[in-house]
Amino acid sequence: MSTTGRRPDAAQNRTRIVEAARAALAESQHVHLNEIAKRAGVGQGTLYRNFSNREALLAEVYRRDVDELVAAATDLLAAHEPGEALRKWLDRVIDYAEVKRGVLAALEPEAWQDLVAHSHNPIEGALGLLLDAAKAAGSIRTDVGARGVLLLIAYLSRVRHDEWEAMARPLMNVIFDGLRRQGADG
Repeated sequence: MSTTGRRPDAAQNRTRIVEAARAALAESQHVHLNEIAKRAGVGQGTLYRNFSNREALLAEVYRRDVDELVAAATDLLAAHEPGEALRKWLDRVIDYAEVKRGVLAALEPEAWQDLVAHSHNPIEGALGLLLDAAKAAGSIRTDVGARGVLLLIAYLSRVRHDEWEAMARPLMNVIFDGLRRQGADG
């Protein structure tokens, strides 16, 4: 359900609920709706008017993160040189991946498989845009594409939850360093 046509306070409530759920997922995979309602400063009724169940709320968190990640590619390219835009986008991928892990762990396999299937093409397209710009600028190698980079990034899902903070960004740095063209500043 979109926020278009909603009263401003109802749209704000929905946004607060999604943000509270996202924050809770970053902390733990075990998210309870009453805790999310409390964090969002809304009652249970308001939460259920916006999201009929836990799965609907978690799916909305995931979709919003995908939308923000995809939109960030264009925004970053407008504000930074291509290699730096790619680096900043990969940093965002780490944040996205952390929430994605929580959402996928909390959903039934059929529900998360559908979400992932619908998000793959937009994310690959955003990454492709960044890679093409960085290739044209001469800052990354020309022999890799978005699909290959996504396969490398996918291995981050093997990092255990208790190791995420210590390992995710350093591993993403290894991926980025591998993309840089020899002699490029990056």
